[in-house]
Amino acid sequence: MCFEDEAGQTLRPPKARTWGRRGHTPQVPVSGKGSGRISIAGLACYKPGRRPRLIYRTIVHRGRKNERRSFGERDYISLLDAAHQQLRGPIVLVWDNLNTHISAAMRQMIAARDWLHVIRLPAYAPDLNPTEQVWSHLKRSIGNLAVCGLDHLLAIIRNRLKRIQYRPDLLDGFLTHTGLTLLPHRP
Repeated sequence: MCFEDEAGQTLRPPKARTWGRRGHTPQVPVSGKGSGRISIAGLACYKPGRRPRLIYRTIVHRGRKNERRSFGERDYISLLDAAHQQLRGPIVLVWDNLNTHISAAMRQMIAARDWLHVIRLPAYAPDLNPTEQVWSHLKRSIGNLAVCGLDHLLAIIRNRLKRIQYRPDLLDGFLTHTGLTLLPHRP
């Protein structure tokens, strides 16, 4: 079972708590205007008896004219195809009702893959998706971090996501946070 979600990050860091001398609030000026954006799509994958996996892709948007600012249908399908090869089995995909996820082109691409079964989350239910916790953990780790440019930010994001990949206990905790379980319900 794989849970999919997407996130984005700009050069403007998320606000986070820090320390400083009493009465002197530390401030780091950053430029976030027109500097581009990094989009991330991730799959938190779980199978009973196996270690959980985090599979992700990033796209850098440099703010050029007519450049798409998010993942498209082909980007999502290539992520799912890569996950299918890496996991070596059928996938039950749980994702939200993003317009790209429910488009006619996406429905057609999903129908062409007999190994893929899609379940849509109800509207406004991010608490049921463990991938949301991945993004929360990532953004907490880069809070108050001033980077030099988009490529530097991309390197840091990839480094932090790789750290999460090697912590199956953390990925299990993200699933536990949702209150969901992979065990079959017994009456």
